Amino acid sequence: MKRFFIFGALACFCYIAQAQTVADIPTRWAAQVNPSAPLPEYPRPQMVRPSWMNLNGEWEYAILEKDSDFGKPEGKIVVPFAVESSLSAVRRYVGPENALWYVRSFTVPREWKGKRLMLHFGAVDWQAEVWVNGQKAGVHTGGYTPFSFDITHLVRKSGTQELTVKVLDASDQSWQPRGKQVAHPQGIWYTPVTGIWQTVWMEAVPQTSIQSYLATSDIDSRLIKIHVDAIGLQAGDVVRVQLREGGIGYSAEKPSGAVIAAADGTDVVLPLTTPNLWSPDNPYLYGLDISVLRKGKVIDKVSGYTAMRKISAMMDTDTYHTRKGVPQGSLRLGLNNEILFQFGPLDQGWWPDGLYTAPTDEALRFDIEKTKEWGFNMIRKHIKVEPARWYYWCDVLGILVWQDMPCIADHGSKNNQVRPSEVAAGQSNHWAKDSFIGGTDCDVPECWKKNYYKEWGEIMDCLKGFPCIAVWVPFNEAWGQFDTEKVVRFTKEKDPLRLVNEASGGNFHFAGDILDAHHYPEPKMNVFERTMVNVLGEYGGIGYPIEGHIWQPNGNNWGYAGLCKSQEEILARYKIYADRLKVLIETGCAAAVYTQTTDVEVEVNGLMTYDRIEKVDAGAIRAINQDVIGTGRWNDALSWALD
Repeated sequence: MKRFFIFGALACFCYIAQAQTVADIPTRWAAQVNPSAPLPEYPRPQMVRPSWMNLNGEWEYAILEKDSDFGKPEGKIVVPFAVESSLSAVRRYVGPENALWYVRSFTVPREWKGKRLMLHFGAVDWQAEVWVNGQKAGVHTGGYTPFSFDITHLVRKSGTQELTVKVLDASDQSWQPRGKQVAHPQGIWYTPVTGIWQTVWMEAVPQTSIQSYLATSDIDSRLIKIHVDAIGLQAGDVVRVQLREGGIGYSAEKPSGAVIAAADGTDVVLPLTTPNLWSPDNPYLYGLDISVLRKGKVIDKVSGYTAMRKISAMMDTDTYHTRKGVPQGSLRLGLNNEILFQFGPLDQGWWPDGLYTAPTDEALRFDIEKTKEWGFNMIRKHIKVEPARWYYWCDVLGILVWQDMPCIADHGSKNNQVRPSEVAAGQSNHWAKDSFIGGTDCDVPECWKKNYYKEWGEIMDCLKGFPCIAVWVPFNEAWGQFDTEKVVRFTKEKDPLRLVNEASGGNFHFAGDILDAHHYPEPKMNVFERTMVNVLGEYGGIGYPIEGHIWQPNGNNWGYAGLCKSQEEILARYKIYADRLKVLIETGCAAAVYTQTTDVEVEVNGLMTYDRIEKVDAGAIRAINQDVIGTGRWNDALSWALD
């Protein structure tokens, strides 16, 4: 019988650096977690191979001084849940002075003999040093991107193999990208996340194999371009790319449909006579097969998917503005050559039981499904990067994504955060949030600037193949903001096919495509620049604590708009804000982000509680949101102009 359990029913715990007690409020999916085999799904849905092995489960662990060698384990930890989380079965603070060690054994299937063995980590926060059978496989830095090691030469010919991982994580005590993690959680800053937090897995690949691919669409020319990276190719080898019928609700687990276009080569162009365009209303995905053939025999093959869609900035109709008596011509957000008001929640992706990691794939999908049910068409993924399956579900379900870079700093030195003096001093920049003048950069050390480019570049490389991504957001509210113009150029060079929101609610340099103002609680835009797409990147924050679903029952629970006493009060205030937002749309606002999807720790301003209990009627929220989006449907503006 499989062992399923709820990681709850534990006594309240305290971090060394955290004074407030924390309640156990597991989500409904915690009971479905099998500690021997959590998150069993294939972790890379855009590049699927049949031969793989999931290494999630119970590992041995120890927390030791960071310069100490590993001795003996202290107990069991459930991978891939961060050591601070309840789902890890450990729930301990690590800190910058210590190292977190993992150890487990595995065996290599006999049928893998003669192939290259690739060891994959979905994400490890922050530095991971990896050994196989006591021999170093490699080191990786960066807490948000997958990495791999070829361990073929490190495994024994037969028998049990040993895998060891050492993790260092300074969190906010340094300049590494860490998002909302701090040693002293409070307000909008949350519990640290240390160690393995995404799936660990192995696969067997041929000596000649496909490394990666990138598919990009051109709807104006009705074609898809695909670049394939492969290693070990020999003279006469053929790389074959096949595009297949897919559909709405496409699944990586289902067989692909009929081949509708094909070509040979590592750089191919596939024409489509009548392309089916992807959008939130029509999330159509095409299946994709890429093979390497040698003398007609398939040497390697991967399956994935892609979509036809276009992200752009567009000028709205002059007719509408003339009728309304508003200055003519505002830049708007375009999808597939049609203006679309993008409206969605601030989604931080935190869980009370798994912290950075959703308990199950069903839970991961749930937040996206609920966002669609509420009538939104976009999510701003705030200061975090999700596992590949999250973006896959956004592609499948049809939701646009604004992707933030996890911040390297904040304004914590002004809020009595305990940090090394040089880190605190470097973060004391000025945030001119409602002005074009007066904002200053953080004093970021050069080595950490280089690391920022490394990690941001890796994040974009990992994510730019997902059709759902519409906007890149390098900075938020001047947290760690530096060299903005250079960062925007870097971002555009990495991906020229999407828009760049240079600094959401931050210090403005007019380097990107989007000017993004923040205002709490009601929607307002106190800065506006007609040469850019103007958006309201954050507003709202209507608080409503629900007893039994609060992270700190005796803590300082709060919302930007104060605390409501009933669902009716939430809905009434939400409607008032929506009506004000519609006025902003008519005068140039091209998108808006409501704070937020769920409560997170002491923030109780979510549309759901931290453990995913809805606070308001989904149908009522949907009606309001659809009315807002309808206000921004500029492609129907002619009919309005004739009213």
